[in-house]
Amino acid sequence: MTLDHSHSEAINLAGNWLAQNPRDWLTQPVIPLLRERFGLSVTEAVEACRVASKAREAADAKP
Repeated sequence: MTLDHSHSEAINLAGNWLAQNPRDWLTQPVIPLLRERFGLSVTEAVEACRVASKAREAADAKP
């Protein structure tokens, strides 16, 4: 499966948005939220969660 550039941008945008918002702030399940807010497929929303996880790990690793 390949993603075009605009899909990659949407995934990164969604992932970064998710990483920047506190988890307890989210009032609904994450996958449907990302799909609705960013127009992602289920697979893309899962990838956005991976992007968010990596961003959080990188932020936590900074001294």
